[in-house]
Amino acid sequence: MKASAVSAFRSLVEPVFKRPEFVQAAALCMRKGKKGAEVLMITSLTTKRWIVPKGWPMEGRSMGQAAAQEAWEEAGVKGHLDEDALGSFTYRKIVKGGVPVSCRCWVYRIDVDKLCDDYPEKGRRLRAWMKPGEAAKAVTEPELREILKRLA
Repeated sequence: MKASAVSAFRSLVEPVFKRPEFVQAAALCMRKGKKGAEVLMITSLTTKRWIVPKGWPMEGRSMGQAAAQEAWEEAGVKGHLDEDALGSFTYRKIVKGGVPVSCRCWVYRIDVDKLCDDYPEKGRRLRAWMKPGEAAKAVTEPELREILKRLA
């Protein structure tokens, strides 16, 4: 089959089989430390890699409000939310049944007023304050890395 015929066939067939991206809300929790801006990073539940709090949209809440809720549940953060997204990043998530899906996470800044010692996922994750450049080196998602570098 000629290249143009293959290309035409793929353009018809691929949309049927390609899964759409799922959407999530992520929280970039920040504070002013003694030596400048710091970002709160947490570990993921399964692989224990460094991530930012994130989760699914919530009915009756904006994406920013969903990010703030995730920051509370996963990291014990209370603070001031900026409803304007800083950007987004994609990553692969394994959902029930072991199926990998692509997720686009919209990132919202939260200026941390209080870091609580007791919160829903306490004991399931580690949390650490990092300089933005250090956090950028710790994450695996290239687009999130770029968002963090812009803060440095």
